[in-house]
Amino acid sequence: MRDLTLTLLLAVANAPAHAAPEGPRLGQPLEAAAISALDITVFPDGTGLPPGQGTAVEGKAVYDAKCAACHGPNGSGGSAEELAGGRNPLTSAEPDKTIGTYWPYASTVFDFIRRAMPLDAPRSLGNDEVYAVTAYLLHANGIIGEHDRLDAATLPKIRMPNAAGFVWVYPERQPR
Repeated sequence: MRDLTLTLLLAVANAPAHAAPEGPRLGQPLEAAAISALDITVFPDGTGLPPGQGTAVEGKAVYDAKCAACHGPNGSGGSAEELAGGRNPLTSAEPDKTIGTYWPYASTVFDFIRRAMPLDAPRSLGNDEVYAVTAYLLHANGIIGEHDRLDAATLPKIRMPNAAGFVWVYPERQPR
């Protein structure tokens, strides 16, 4: 066995260098357009926000049809996380982690809704619907008015109540 091991080691050591193996040949390479369609990240400074627009008035209808069954009417009282109505600050013994008391950036609310909601059909909402639901939830938390129009220009300008509640690992990258 020892001679076989030594022979194999010498064979590997003396073998000509070759390119890395191709891999298991699972799936197919993606075209640039397909990769672009998957790149839906929206950053805290609003980079990545798509075209579209919406208001809280428009968002209420979408919320009632696609969100209220889990999150309850007006963003609370359902089986899923409470989204609005939080009264206890994060420093209290029983903090409320609603959009108004916890989330530091409005653009990341949009990102989460577009990426993950509704739970039974993620990424099924159109951009206008996501802007509208985001507006509705920001309005339900007392952050914007019901007729304020959200879009890629206005959403990143919203100052969330807990914007200063997080410590950045790289402060130089913190959105202003």
